[in-house]
Amino acid sequence: QVQLVESGGGLVRPGGSLRLSCVVPGSVFSTSGMGWFRQAPGKQRELVATSSRDAMTVYADSVKGRFTISRDSAKNTLYLQMNSLKPEDTAVYYCSVFGKTLRGQGTQVTVSS
Repeated sequence: QVQLVESGGGLVRPGGSLRLSCVVPGSVFSTSGMGWFRQAPGKQRELVATSSRDAMTVYADSVKGRFTISRDSAKNTLYLQMNSLKPEDTAVYYCSVFGKTLRGQGTQVTVSS
């Protein structure tokens, strides 16, 4: 059962940008830390960025300065703005609500020329 809805992925050239969105149930949005993970073929799932319930953020070293996580409480939506994309950013991206067993289908990001 899909409880998180991720969108915004696609095919983009190196150096391009994408913005991912994740709609989260309103009952948990304002009280939960959340984050974005990614998984490339043949690799383990990797934590990309997190946002605490008071909007403190943490980023993986590989995306610092290029990606920005943010949250819109009016829309119950978590975002990941991705700039200066690289081929190594290619993966399926998932959002997660910490402490909750909520799942989404993920969104594919492919960076290729």
